[in-house]
Amino acid sequence: MSRRGFHDELEMLHQELLKMGSLVEEAIYLSVKSLVERDVKLAEKVIMQDDLLDQMELKIEEKCLQLMALQQPMAKDLRRLGTMLKIVTDLERMADHAVDIAKATIKLQHEPYPKPLIDIPKMASIVQEMVHASIEAYIRQDEELAYQTAKKDDEVDALFKLIFNELVDVMTNDRSKTTEGTQLLMVAQFLERIGDHATNLNEWVIYMVTGQIPELNK
Repeated sequence: MSRRGFHDELEMLHQELLKMGSLVEEAIYLSVKSLVERDVKLAEKVIMQDDLLDQMELKIEEKCLQLMALQQPMAKDLRRLGTMLKIVTDLERMADHAVDIAKATIKLQHEPYPKPLIDIPKMASIVQEMVHASIEAYIRQDEELAYQTAKKDDEVDALFKLIFNELVDVMTNDRSKTTEGTQLLMVAQFLERIGDHATNLNEWVIYMVTGQIPELNK
């Protein structure tokens, strides 16, 4: 394969990764929407789409490894391929957590929420912003955007602690709300993990641009 052919393949791989990123963003959005609106059909849609995202991950991984093995890419292209391999893994994990949130929607469909959903949607909104900005940083190869986006993880962690404490208080004061409270705690934890994976994305963007891997996810 010529260098031009290699770069054409790299661009196709890049586009496939962006397509997967867009679908993951949608899965996160729809899973939270299903929870807020108690929409079981929407939750089921998120769960059904997960197989497609798993297949996309495998396809992208396989192509990355193939190009690495057969084309002996230059250092910059090798970093880009390595970044794609890492990013696709984090995207797939985000999609898994979106499925987890959708499953919580289904489990809670006949139960009253133990407290109004205020902080969880707020947390979800920040997480969604992080995921979108992380993908944008990758597209633009923007080191500064990656650093700024990663800082939002502190807001996510603070909201998680707030939600955790509030739900523990609710469950302590009313044991009948333990099942529902536990499910919402898990939703908050899934969102917190999505934020962590978004931070990972930013680390790999910075690596792609600079060749150095920062530790943003402390």
